[in-house]
Amino acid sequence: MNVLTHFDCEGQAHMVDVGAKPNTRRSAVACGRIEMRPATLALIEAGTSAKGDVLGIARIAGIQAAKRTSDLIPLCHPIALTRVAIDFRVEAAAGGRAAAVSCSATAETTGPTGVEIEALMAAQVALLTIYDMCKAVDRGMVIAHIRLLEKHGGASGSYVHPEMQA
Repeated sequence: MNVLTHFDCEGQAHMVDVGAKPNTRRSAVACGRIEMRPATLALIEAGTSAKGDVLGIARIAGIQAAKRTSDLIPLCHPIALTRVAIDFRVEAAAGGRAAAVSCSATAETTGPTGVEIEALMAAQVALLTIYDMCKAVDRGMVIAHIRLLEKHGGASGSYVHPEMQA
């Protein structure tokens, strides 16, 4: 497909009509990471952040973000999500890489349109929440590599990011 679907034939932005599309099972997985100082990661792992369970709160924030995606992305359809899952992986500093927390967000629905944006929103907001909760000790954290890893369902079929195909 080489057409931007959110524009009509006159070039005006519009919400895509999905009314005639069949309801199918759809899923998407997005990911990203937040890099930080090793001492910041140690606080997260120990659960001794002054604000509490950083990853637990970030997980809830990511789930809420997926559910509110259409409130923030103007032409995104409200979707009845059937599942949102947020997983974190702690990565110690090694081999010149910064300490980091990686986030994977999965969104699922049965409906006429996909959930890629919901998965991307969930990953981004979960990582932003980690930043918010840890900024008092590390304002230099970097959120990076937000991307869609895979999507399944719908007329366009499946997509798997090249890094997942290796």
